[in-house]
Amino acid sequence: MSNTSGGLARNKKILISIATVLVLAQFIQPDRTPPTIDPENDLIAITKPAAEVEHLLHVACYDCHSNETRYPWYSRITPVNYWLKDHIDEGREEFNMSTWGARKEKWQKHKAKEAVEILEEKEMPLTSYTLVHGDARLSDAQRSMLVDFFKELR
Repeated sequence: MSNTSGGLARNKKILISIATVLVLAQFIQPDRTPPTIDPENDLIAITKPAAEVEHLLHVACYDCHSNETRYPWYSRITPVNYWLKDHIDEGREEFNMSTWGARKEKWQKHKAKEAVEILEEKEMPLTSYTLVHGDARLSDAQRSMLVDFFKELR
């Protein structure tokens, strides 16, 4: 009987230690300060797409691919917050629509071509994103609108 109660006490201490670490980790948050936004360089401001295309860009692309990220409630939970921050940083590094106008035409055409390919292959928006952002799930017609938009930019 003492072996069983000793094992239970040890397991309880381990669980309390893990819970304590998880609670304390919530006080360590990544920096969510948005980068400076220059509206004159923004893809939408420059290209002036149709209202529906603009809406689709905002709901399906801009959270990860612009300086206008909308952080959801779960972005405050460690370790999810670090995963999100890394994901957003990578998205901005790959294609930041907020800096479109500050880029050379060759870069713009290349990114527009990549966007067409990625949309046609249904690689974007990511499933991990659309699971919690239902408005980012693109119908075939919506996907086609975005493809046409980016084709025009090539």
